[in-house]
Amino acid sequence: MRAWIDGVLMSDPTAPAIRVTDHGFTVGDGVFEAIKVVEGEPFALDLHLERLARSAAGLGLIGVDLAAVRRGVDAVLDDQHLSLGRLRITVTGGLAPLGSGRGEYPPTVVAVAAPMDPTPDTTSVVTVPWPRNERGATAGLKTTSYAENVIALAEAGRLGASEAIFANLAGHLCEGTGSNVFYVVDGDLRTPTLASGCLAGVTRGLVLEWFGGREVDEPIEVAEQADEAFLVSTTRDVQAVARWGRRQLEPGPVTQDAAEAWKRHEPELLGR
Repeated sequence: MRAWIDGVLMSDPTAPAIRVTDHGFTVGDGVFEAIKVVEGEPFALDLHLERLARSAAGLGLIGVDLAAVRRGVDAVLDDQHLSLGRLRITVTGGLAPLGSGRGEYPPTVVAVAAPMDPTPDTTSVVTVPWPRNERGATAGLKTTSYAENVIALAEAGRLGASEAIFANLAGHLCEGTGSNVFYVVDGDLRTPTLASGCLAGVTRGLVLEWFGGREVDEPIEVAEQADEAFLVSTTRDVQAVARWGRRQLEPGPVTQDAAEAWKRHEPELLGR
């Protein structure tokens, strides 16, 4: 693993580096991106940086220098060769008083890259009882405030699944803790609209562009009874759902075709 923090490549990435008054540490005031690395090259880096900027603007974080972020990415990737890895970029509110108010310091910028194991071809999911708030101030932003996801993922693990699925306040399908959801009803591929409160996933957008699908908001029960379902994310690509709750699913033809389309197009967006 390699880490770059505010312009400094750490010789020991496990050494203390973030100050205890950093607003990202004290109140979760930050945004981030997770990016797959293949043979030393980040996937869809430009798209991820565009979303990082949107999330930062939505959170009111100003002064994020994307050129500096790119230098951090180059530093951690050039210092090691990752056949398959995960790159994480984090931007926080920087040093601040002990409270919700921000200080007058610049943002803290961190890039970390580490090896990653291949993702299994299939996964199991459960619907959790806690809703996403599609009307909340951080809806659709990729922030570091992940406590809800930690609780939901722990509940999924307790129930023998590897991902938790949220409905929103309207009772419509929203998203997973770290994934977007696609599902098939009578051959029709569907995924929630961004108005559902789900994250505008980079992989989600590319699947819609490269393969297709219909954006629609409808009760989560429709997805739970779908003929096929799959998750998408930067580390999952297109991953078939083999079990939703107690219901078994087969990776069907639409899921398989979507996965093949992804494999064909993925090399187009590798590189810096």
